[in-house]
Amino acid sequence: MSAAEQALDALREVGAVLEGHFQYASGRHGPLYVEKFRLLERPEVTAQLCAQIAEHFADHRIELVVGPTTGGILLAHETARTLGTPMFFAERGERGGRVFERGFTFQPGQRTLIVDDVLTTGGSVRDTIAAVREAGGEPVGVGVVVDRTNGATEFGLPFFACIALEVPSHPPTECPLCANNIPLTLT
Repeated sequence: MSAAEQALDALREVGAVLEGHFQYASGRHGPLYVEKFRLLERPEVTAQLCAQIAEHFADHRIELVVGPTTGGILLAHETARTLGTPMFFAERGERGGRVFERGFTFQPGQRTLIVDDVLTTGGSVRDTIAAVREAGGEPVGVGVVVDRTNGATEFGLPFFACIALEVPSHPPTECPLCANNIPLTLT
């Protein structure tokens, strides 16, 4: 069994993979949802998946790991612990995007790995990459637990996903699940 298959099994075991009819944060609808908090409430499973990310980037000379709020904080912390580096987190800015507050200070050119939970549109990761650059760091990679775009999202950096899924999504007006009157769950 591959590492990706083991990771997907682990997410299923903790009840993180849900099937039905969901409205994602993007407003689109789809049949599968990964509830990151079922993962994050299980430290042993979180540690296993973060170890996969850390192992993938072990040769990238990572000096800092950063995660966007909320789920990315715990994943960045565990990945940084595994790599033996500090970790920061990027919060939502008042005017959009992500910012570093709470006294986080980058060294010029600090080699930074961005870690997040579930990649859907890439918005949080893009905003975090921009915030790292603005703060003086050097983004050198992106690691996620689940890539719902199945590799279709590009960041211009080395990328790793523990699990890559191809999950169709639709605008609400074109959603076949809506057309079949399947009850909608807001995520």
